[in-house]
Amino acid sequence: MDSMSMEPSLYTVKALFILDNDGNRLLSKYYDPELYPSMKEQNNFEKNVFNKTHKADNEIAFLEGMTVVYKSSIDLFFYVVGSPQENELMLMSVLNCLFDALTQILRKNVERRYLLENMEGVFLVVDEIIDGGVILESDPQQVLQKVNYKSDESPLSEQSVAQHITEKLALTTNVIQSAKDQIKWSILK
Repeated sequence: MDSMSMEPSLYTVKALFILDNDGNRLLSKYYDPELYPSMKEQNNFEKNVFNKTHKADNEIAFLEGMTVVYKSSIDLFFYVVGSPQENELMLMSVLNCLFDALTQILRKNVERRYLLENMEGVFLVVDEIIDGGVILESDPQQVLQKVNYKSDESPLSEQSVAQHITEKLALTTNVIQSAKDQIKWSILK
């Protein structure tokens, strides 16, 4: 049996992007630097995905060797891209989490104008769901809690954004320290 298949793996996302109804990029995050390394390649991939999906009634597509799950709302198209081996249900849970969290933050106005007005909140939501391509959360209520969003507040305040950045920095520092410790102990053995 192949030793690679025995290694545990995390559910991962290769890319996430939001396009408007003309196929123009509003937000994109590519987590695999080798997938589409240049902006031109990314834009070509997004245009290809949009052209193949914007009139389709499906929720999943296989394009350019990638698994793509997608959803549309009024004048927006949401896409989550994974490898061909990735579990489609996990990718769909990420997409649904993103959409549901944004629905709350945008006060059920999931439209281009409101998305652009609340872009800092959109980036916070994306960062809470996926970090470095690894799926961290698929429950929209947990995501909203982590980005400190309250339904009776106006969209994210500067204080909640600063708090989120501070928490992410602390988490990153802890991860780096843990990695340093592991490397140190592996060298000492």
